[in-house]
Amino acid sequence: MSSSKFDIVVYGATGFTGQLVAEYLAAHYKADSGLNWAMAGRSQDKLAAVRDAIGAPADIALIVADGGDPASLKAMVDQTKLIITTVGPYQLYGSDLVAACAASGTDYLDLCGEPLWMRKMIDAHETAAKASGARILFSCGFDSIPFELGVYFVQQAAKQALGATVSRVKTRVRDMKGTFSGGTAASARATFAAVAADLSLVSMVQDPFVLTPGFDGPKQPRGNKPVMDEDLGSWTAPFVMASINTRNVHRSNMLMDFPYGKDFVYDEMILTGPGEKGEANAKKVVAAVNAERMGASGGGPKPGEGPSKEEQENGMYDLLFVAIAPDGKQIRAAVKGDRDPGYGSTSKMIAECAICLLRDAPEVPAGIWTPGAAMGDKLIKRLVDHAGLTFAVET
Repeated sequence: MSSSKFDIVVYGATGFTGQLVAEYLAAHYKADSGLNWAMAGRSQDKLAAVRDAIGAPADIALIVADGGDPASLKAMVDQTKLIITTVGPYQLYGSDLVAACAASGTDYLDLCGEPLWMRKMIDAHETAAKASGARILFSCGFDSIPFELGVYFVQQAAKQALGATVSRVKTRVRDMKGTFSGGTAASARATFAAVAADLSLVSMVQDPFVLTPGFDGPKQPRGNKPVMDEDLGSWTAPFVMASINTRNVHRSNMLMDFPYGKDFVYDEMILTGPGEKGEANAKKVVAAVNAERMGASGGGPKPGEGPSKEEQENGMYDLLFVAIAPDGKQIRAAVKGDRDPGYGSTSKMIAECAICLLRDAPEVPAGIWTPGAAMGDKLIKRLVDHAGLTFAVET
C-alpha cells in the first residue's frame, strides 16, 4: 500500500459522526502533520459543504463513493492505506466495503456494534484479509474501546500487584452523561429486524462467544435484571451496550492467546446505588430499556442527528473495572472520557485509533482484530495523550 495516494479516507464524512471525525482530523492533523487524508461520501456538493463548514483546507480531496456501488467503493479503497467508515448500520451498508478492503489489503476501521454482522464478516473475509495484508478493526468507538482497554488495563494492574491476571472482571458504569448515537439506535433496529426475520439467529445474539469462532468459554452472567453487587454495596441494572462490549472483550482475550484464561468471566452493569432507592433506580432503568430497546421503537436520535457542541463537551463517562482474584483480593481501575460517549468521545477515539494503527503499530499483522488486542498499551497512550481518556488504578 506504499503507493497509496492517501493515508486515511473518512467515508461517511457528510453524516453527523463522520463530520465530527473529519473536523477532528482537520483541527489536529494539519498539513504540517504529515498526514494526507481525504473525505468521502455520496455527494460531491455535500462533501464540499462539510469541508467548508469544518474549516478543512480548500484543497482537501473529496471522493464520491456509494455503498450501493461496489465499483466506486473499490476505487476509493484503492487510493488509501486506511478507511474510516461511519456509514451504518453496517449490516445494511458495510459488507461490500469490508470485502473490498479485505481483497485489496487496505486497513479498515468502523464503529460497529452489531455482533451478528461482525461474525459474518469474520467468517467471510478473515482469510482474504490475512492474505492481502489488510488489518480490519471493528468497534473503534465507545463500543467497545473503553471497555476492551479497561479490562486490559485492570488485568495488567492485577498482574503487577498480584503476580497474575485474574479469571473474573466486572465493569460497572458509575456515571455517564450524553446520548448514544443515532447510528447505534439504527443498528439496534436493524439487528432486531434481522432476528425477527430469522429466529435461528436468537441463539447467536445470546451467545457471549459469538465473536470467538471455535471457542466456547464458561457460563457468563446474564446481566438482564437488577442485581445487588455485594462487592460494591450497590444495586446494579442492565447496561444496554453489554451485548456488544462483552463479545468484543472475549474476542480480545482469544486474539491475545487467552492471557485472562479460558475460564474468564466478564459482565457489565450500571451502578444505581444502595438500599431501596438503588433497587428502585435499577428497576427504572430496566423499564426504560424495555420501553425504548435502544431506539427500536423509533425513539432517540435519527442517523445524521446528534447533540450540540455544548452537549458534546458537557458529556462524560466514568467506568469502574474490578478484577477479582480467586482468594478474593481485588484490583480496581477507572476509565474516564471527557466528552459525551456516542459522539464527542467516539469521534476522537476512532480518529486516534487510525493514527495509532498507521504510525505507532505498523507491525500489527493482517487479519480481523479488536483495537485493544491489536494495539494495547500503544493505543492507551495515544488516547490519553490526544483523545481525552484517562486510565487509573484506584486504591
